Amino acid sequence: MENKILVETSARHVHVTDADLEILFGKGAKLTFKRALSQPGQFAAEERVTLVGPKRSIPNVIILGPTRKQTQVEISATDARNLGVEAVIKESGNLKDTPGIKIVGPAGEIDLTEGVIVAKRHIHANPQEAEQFHISDGEVVSVQVINDTRSITYHDVVVRVRDDFSAAMHIDTDEANAGCIEPGTYGRIMK
Repeated sequence: MENKILVETSARHVHVTDADLEILFGKGAKLTFKRALSQPGQFAAEERVTLVGPKRSIPNVIILGPTRKQTQVEISATDARNLGVEAVIKESGNLKDTPGIKIVGPAGEIDLTEGVIVAKRHIHANPQEAEQFHISDGEVVSVQVINDTRSITYHDVVVRVRDDFSAAMHIDTDEANAGCIEPGTYGRIMK
């Protein structure tokens, strides 16, 4: 398959600042490495939190490391509906005009005034990979997945190119379930 890219499911997760990590887990808290993710330097941490919305809570939500400059919660549209928060689709890091939520850890809690997003489907690539795929940073493409059960084409996929990225497309659990996406699934980038 020409221009094939790994399609990965990005389940609900939280990114935290150092300061928020200490509020949630106690003074001096550091993220504990559990397993590496496909993006270089990124990892799933042992630490878990509870998201508390106006309607419901979701316990045992994973934190991804390393820590960031701003705390951010990434959920699916179904999660947003269950929690009772607005499902705002945004690129990671673009938190302007997004809803907030309460995050509860074993040592404390924080009330975010903004930072909850349904992450816009996207492709990560480093500059060399982007050149091979004939894509560029900020470009919007489609990705077609052919399988035996629910072939699907994802439109409006934003390309993100950075030196520290590795080629993979990320979609949320709702999108993955719609296309019966399993580990090791590849799609074809289309313009």
